[in-house]
Amino acid sequence: MRKSLNKVICILTILLAFSCNNVSKKETHAVIQNKPLSLSAKQILENPKYLAISYGGYRKSNRDIQPTIAELKDDMKILSAMGIKILRTYNVHLDQASNILKAIDELKREDPNFEMYVMLGIWIDCKNAFNWDGEGPNHDLESKRNPTEVETAVSLAQQYPDIVKILAVGNEAMVRWATAYYVQPKVILKWVNYLQELKTSGKLSNNLWITCSDDYASWGGGDPSYKGNDLEKIIKAVDYVSTHTYPYHNSHYNPEFWTIPETEQNLSDLEKVDAAMLRALEFAKKQYRDVSQYVKSIDSSKTIHIGETGWATISNGYYGKEGSRATDEYKQNFYYKYIREWTANEGIACFYFEAFDEKWKDSQNPEGSENHFGLFTIDGKAKYPLWDLVDKDVFKGLTRNGNAISKTYNGDKESLLSEVLVPNTNYKR
Repeated sequence: MRKSLNKVICILTILLAFSCNNVSKKETHAVIQNKPLSLSAKQILENPKYLAISYGGYRKSNRDIQPTIAELKDDMKILSAMGIKILRTYNVHLDQASNILKAIDELKREDPNFEMYVMLGIWIDCKNAFNWDGEGPNHDLESKRNPTEVETAVSLAQQYPDIVKILAVGNEAMVRWATAYYVQPKVILKWVNYLQELKTSGKLSNNLWITCSDDYASWGGGDPSYKGNDLEKIIKAVDYVSTHTYPYHNSHYNPEFWTIPETEQNLSDLEKVDAAMLRALEFAKKQYRDVSQYVKSIDSSKTIHIGETGWATISNGYYGKEGSRATDEYKQNFYYKYIREWTANEGIACFYFEAFDEKWKDSQNPEGSENHFGLFTIDGKAKYPLWDLVDKDVFKGLTRNGNAISKTYNGDKESLLSEVLVPNTNYKR
C-alpha cells in the first residue's frame, strides 16, 4: 500500500513539474506579475508612498536621438531609489514611450521586487499644428494623426497591463495659450469617451484610468470662458482630473504674489526668499482649490490630482536676473519639498516636473528655463533638493551616462547660496 502511494505521489510530482515547465512565457509573466496586475490606478495614485514624476530621459539637443533601453534602465533605477513609483510620459509616437515600458518590464523580470508604473501620454493636437506657413493651425479641427496616437497607446496598454495604469488624452491640449496646437474640448471628449468604451467592452482593463492632463484654467479654475457644456462632459467622463499649476511661471505672468510686500522689507535676503516660496506654495494651493471647487460642482465624486508642477534652476529669460528672479536650486528645493509635503498630507498624487534636465526643449537657448526643470542635471548631478539622498547613499552604485550620482556645486552650499537672487520687487511684466 505504501509503495503504491509513493508511486502515485512520484507520478503526480513529475506531472506537476512537466505542467509548470510548459506554461507559456506569457502565463509565467502573468503569475510573476500577479501583484502589480491587481493594483488599480486608484490604489496607486492614492498611496502617498508612491511618488510620481514626469519623465523624458532625452540626453541630446533633439529627440531624433532616442534614449537607449540601457539608458532608460539606468534612469529607472535612479528614480526607484528615490521612491518614485509612477512615471508620466507625453506621447507614444516616438520610440521613447515603448522603450520605457520595455525597460521597466526587463527590470521587473530581473528583480521581482522592482515596481514602477506609467501614466502614458497620448499627444493630441489640431490640424496644421506647429505649422505657421500657409494656413497655420486650425484649432477647430484635429490632426489626422491623432487616431494613430490613440491606437498606439491602446496597444501599449494592452501589451503592458501590469505597468500602464493611466492613459492621459492630451497635454495642455485645451488651454488657449498653447497657440501652436490646442484643440477644442469636444476633441478631447471624443477620445476620452472612446477609451472608456474600450474599458466597457473589455478591450482595456477596468483598473486602467482615463484622464486628460491640462492647465488649471482649462479645468475651469480660472478664466470663466473655459467653462462650458463640453468641459462638463469631460469632467463626468474622465476617471479623475489631472491639473497643472506653475507658480514659477506665474512669477512673471502674475507677479503680484511674488514681489516683496512692505511688511517683509526688513527681512534678510534669504528670509525674503523663504517667504516668497511660501507664497508660491499658497498660489499652487489656490489654483488647485479653484479647480476642485468647479469640478466638484459638476461631479462631486471626482478626484483631482496634480499632473504637473515644478521649478526651474536656470533661466536667462522671464524668470532670471532681469526678470522675476524666481530661478535657482535653493528655490527649487523649497518648492519641491513644500509641494511633496502638502500633497502627501492631502492625499493628492503629484507628478513633479521633472526628473532630469532635457536640453532639446529649447535647443537654441541652452540657458532657457525649459531645459532646466530637472531634479538631476543631464550628466547625473543631483540638485539641491536631493542632496540629502546623496548623503544617505541612496544612489550608491548607480550611474547616469557613466557618471556616479554626485551633488551639484560639488556639495558646496555656500557656492549655491551665492547665486540665490531675491525676488525682483520692481519687476514689471
